[in-house]
Amino acid sequence: MEMWELVAREHIRDTLARYNWAGDAGRLDELAETFCVDGVLEIRGAQALRGRSAIVAFLGEVTGNIAVSADVKPIVRHNVANVLFTEMTRDLAHVSCYFTVITHIGLDHVGRYRDTLVPDGDTWLIKHRKVSTDWAAPDSAMARPTPGR
Repeated sequence: MEMWELVAREHIRDTLARYNWAGDAGRLDELAETFCVDGVLEIRGAQALRGRSAIVAFLGEVTGNIAVSADVKPIVRHNVANVLFTEMTRDLAHVSCYFTVITHIGLDHVGRYRDTLVPDGDTWLIKHRKVSTDWAAPDSAMARPTPGR
């Protein structure tokens, strides 16, 4: 592995972390900045969201519902594991990982991210993120139940 790839992988890991830290704190504009301006957030079972403003608007609804429905101070903690680089060039990276979400109810939901990232100056941004929720608690604060899940 060459040095450029090691550096790129660390920048990508930083982008993945910034996405979750910003989202968990409700800083949705910062979360949106981890996407390309025309980036896509595709959540299984929902229409794809294109562009930072569409992403912020959708996630604002989700996080706003948590604050309204919780009888306690709501918390959200996304944990990412098993980051797998499936393709890596100087101009494009395909990355998959698992996520686990803890909220005020406990284990809330788990799933996978499948990302395409591209370089932008000294960082890498998400061009396309596909989110698949594999399991959600019956009283999930965030994941919308889908039959057959």
